[in-house]
Amino acid sequence: MRNSSPRALYIHIPFCTNKCHYCDFTSYVLNGQPVDDYLDALEREMAETVRRIPPETIDTVFVGGGTPTVLTPAQMERFLASVRRHFPLARDAEFSMEANPGTTDKDKLEAMRAGGVNRISFGVQSFDNGLLERIGRIHNVEDVYRSIELARETGFANLSIDLMFGLPGQTVGLLEDSVERALALRLPHYSLYSLKVEENTLFHKLYERNELPLPTEDEELAMYLLLIDRLKAAGYGHYEISNFALPGKECRHNITYWRNEPYYGLGAGAHGYAYGVRHVNLKGITPYIEATKSGLPLLETHTVPEDEAMEDFMMVGLRMLSGVRSADFAAQFPGKTIEGTFGTTIEKLLQGGLIERTEDGGFRLTDRGVLFGNEVFGAFFD
Repeated sequence: MRNSSPRALYIHIPFCTNKCHYCDFTSYVLNGQPVDDYLDALEREMAETVRRIPPETIDTVFVGGGTPTVLTPAQMERFLASVRRHFPLARDAEFSMEANPGTTDKDKLEAMRAGGVNRISFGVQSFDNGLLERIGRIHNVEDVYRSIELARETGFANLSIDLMFGLPGQTVGLLEDSVERALALRLPHYSLYSLKVEENTLFHKLYERNELPLPTEDEELAMYLLLIDRLKAAGYGHYEISNFALPGKECRHNITYWRNEPYYGLGAGAHGYAYGVRHVNLKGITPYIEATKSGLPLLETHTVPEDEAMEDFMMVGLRMLSGVRSADFAAQFPGKTIEGTFGTTIEKLLQGGLIERTEDGGFRLTDRGVLFGNEVFGAFFD
């Protein structure tokens, strides 16, 4: 499997209406950016990528950012046509696009739908206008409702929203209100992330100055437990540490990452993994555009040794609550077994009550392990 052509495709659109206070992704404020030149560059990268790594059928596409929906309807139509031109999509391909509430009018949604997009992930983060303003989001709660209603009217049924917890000034009560409002929408999928204060963000500067009123660790744990309780009670499967879905509505593209399978990664700052080699693209818009004129816009490449790939397999695979499967491990690493490779670590985690055996001879997190996931993942790098 490490030596097969990717069946998943990630494309990065790095433009945003503004920079959120917590964001350290490769993203740039849209105003004044050479968007059409960037789309030209993306097409060149697509052409060169498929020349070097010819694709088989693509099962999943994920367009992230940034905010891909800042593209105009004409730009969106052009971009999606270029994807279909270079990559053969399966008839039942999952084609996801991230969106910011308030950036999806009817014309744009129709261009997305005509271009093959069939799943939208809205970056909602909170249903409290005060919190939204505090974290630098430019949409409000009304934009959320309007955007989801419009998406449904345009024919999109497979919708997801992101919510954040552990935000400055957020209480368990505020989160509970957001969760109830989110669940009232009866969407197929919810992603729930805790705030991480990253370097090179406004929040990091405030944190360094002791001006970021974050919840305590106990409060953040209470928030996470509340989310698990509410989502499960509403019929959603907790299939990955941060993700919940109705049966059959799990994000197939992200499961590619969690199973440590290969994927194409295109666009400024994008990561990819194919034939045992990981790569990262140049992050700056102009350097990226210029580099595509003479080849691939690579910042760095890294051939992944087998022992590192096996560690990666365990670390990302155990994020899924179904766990890691012995058959999948054997398929990626012929002649190797999980216990033969990680016997001491596995035994320690079993003894600590953080993982348990599965019926197929694999391993998964226990309820306690879910709460101490980082401890489990880190154990494979000790």
